[in-house]
Amino acid sequence: MEKPYKKSTAFIVNTFNFTPIKFLMAKSGKKGFRQWLRKENIPAWMRNKYLIVIAAFLAWILFFDRNNLISQAGLRMKLSDYREKKEYLEDQIASVNKEKKELLTNQDSLERFGREQYMMKKDDEDLYVIVPEKKKK
Repeated sequence: MEKPYKKSTAFIVNTFNFTPIKFLMAKSGKKGFRQWLRKENIPAWMRNKYLIVIAAFLAWILFFDRNNLISQAGLRMKLSDYREKKEYLEDQIASVNKEKKELLTNQDSLERFGREQYMMKKDDEDLYVIVPEKKKK
């Protein structure tokens, strides 16, 4: 007669002959994953569960997360481009404001600006527009 099993240990019973599957697996030579891990097939540092968790976390952060390292690098490049554009546009705004102030305060500069930009002229003046020729290829 077989020994009764303790109630505290969990096991699965085969319904046909009521032998525990654990016993059947040992008989057939199949080994579980934990037994395979305990063997010396894998180096000890690769069996360390903390190292595995940290490596998985780093892989997740570097490649799979919404804010992964690759997208962060792209966003930093865009940010630097936008900052350069902002500086350029601020310089342009400053020069336009300076020009505007000069035009509003000096009548001679206003006439010169109108003649150069909008080809305006006085009634007694003639206007000649010189257009450079296009080079023939």
